[in-house]
Amino acid sequence: MPQTIAVLDFGSQLTQVIARRIRECQVYSKIYHFSTPAATLREEGVIGIILSGGPQSVYSKNAPHPDPAIFELGVPVLGICYGVQLMGHFLGGKVEHSKAREYGHGHLTVKRPGKLFAGLPRKLRIWNSHGDKLAKLPPGFVATAVSENSPYSGIEDAKRRFYGIQFHPEVFHTERGVDMIRNFIVGICGAKQDWTTKDFIAHAVADIRAKVGKSRVILGLSGGVDSSVAAALLHKAIGKQLTCIFVDNGLIRKGEREYVEKLYAKHFKIDLRVVDASKLFLKRLKGVTEPEQKRKIIGRTFVEVFEKSLKSIKGSAEFLAQGTLYPDVIESVSIGNNPASLIKTHHNVGGLPERMKLKLVEPLRELFKDEVRQVGAALGLPKEVVWRQPFPGPGLGVRVMGEITAENLEILRNADAVLHEEMMASGLYYKVWQSFCVFLPVRTVGVFGDERTYDYVIALRIVESVDAMTADWAKVPHDLLQKISSRITNEVRGVSRVVLDISSKPPATIEWE
Repeated sequence: MPQTIAVLDFGSQLTQVIARRIRECQVYSKIYHFSTPAATLREEGVIGIILSGGPQSVYSKNAPHPDPAIFELGVPVLGICYGVQLMGHFLGGKVEHSKAREYGHGHLTVKRPGKLFAGLPRKLRIWNSHGDKLAKLPPGFVATAVSENSPYSGIEDAKRRFYGIQFHPEVFHTERGVDMIRNFIVGICGAKQDWTTKDFIAHAVADIRAKVGKSRVILGLSGGVDSSVAAALLHKAIGKQLTCIFVDNGLIRKGEREYVEKLYAKHFKIDLRVVDASKLFLKRLKGVTEPEQKRKIIGRTFVEVFEKSLKSIKGSAEFLAQGTLYPDVIESVSIGNNPASLIKTHHNVGGLPERMKLKLVEPLRELFKDEVRQVGAALGLPKEVVWRQPFPGPGLGVRVMGEITAENLEILRNADAVLHEEMMASGLYYKVWQSFCVFLPVRTVGVFGDERTYDYVIALRIVESVDAMTADWAKVPHDLLQKISSRITNEVRGVSRVVLDISSKPPATIEWE
């Protein structure tokens, strides 16, 4: 059993980010429900506990509280934001509502470095997100750091190895935040930095085998990074028990169907079934313009196609596997008791209809995209698969603004192929996070030769990111943009104008819908 750092989840959208930062330090972490008994943590060999942030006040009627016995386990505890307020509340301090809410960038002044801030500058930029704050220290604690509105932005009880910080070290916006987490899990908890991607694969394989047993599993294989890595991981775990289904929904990229058939059926020798449901999807989407409605129709139809596909598989399938990632989950559904707002629906998040008697297998659900790529590389997948740019589950359906028609899809598909060719030729394809075209239902006047045209607009979306939680537009050379624009307007019938999207995430999303 690996040394485990427990992360107790109190409903923060950043809980999984904490776990990810721990993994970056090559230490194994596991997320537990906030109410997990201390005895369970002891039995599982937990060597340190991190209390996550959360949206509520410790004094709220239904505020999530941990088992008080966690403070008697004799292991180090780190409270983050809501977590430090919980420590104060449970250990004899006082929490009160702040006169000035701290949200966004702030400045931290370290008064006593101790072990948590060891090796760090005394002045740091941090990221805050809290309305309450610790107003009185619990007995045995001392203040180690202050911010503009929080006199106890960092606290510690070195004797009991209890530490607390009011800000969020797990986000990139906090300067040296990962070093703080490393100081806690390695310097204070004594964790060995021996957790690797291969360890994740070994645990995932064991979990899949334990869950699936001898049952058959079906997987929707799109050819994208997520489903490909999920397929490779499942195939490693259960071999011939896996059947992959590629659904041609009419919303795929140019040449996608042929690519998937050649790579997976012929090269990887995976049991692959191809289902052409393009007419059904387009029929269901006719006249629909609202983004959420599009996603839901695509999602429901996708499930229906899977239901019908089961009849072609020998032996009854009991599990449906999906390449769901953490950013998909956090945007789509509440995790635990997390009251986060819905951003958009992902077709592969939120469970299955009751009539569909299949259980879910989601081996990548707790990972971010870059971690999935690491897993794929470790599994021996080729570069063109591992480093392929993300492609949304609903496909081109969320890149055609307005009504989805066969004509508009064809325009977008051809424009996107031009962009892909030029990004590959320039050497930038693998250097940016994502590059794609968006079809805009806007007609503009153009001139071709001596003729007036009145055709559509294509938007270019090229972004840089690490984990899809935040993104910025990529500063692509102007001559390349000019070449792409020229080729699209000259080679793609129906396009008279190309524009560039320079929005960041947030406030925009990476995809347009």
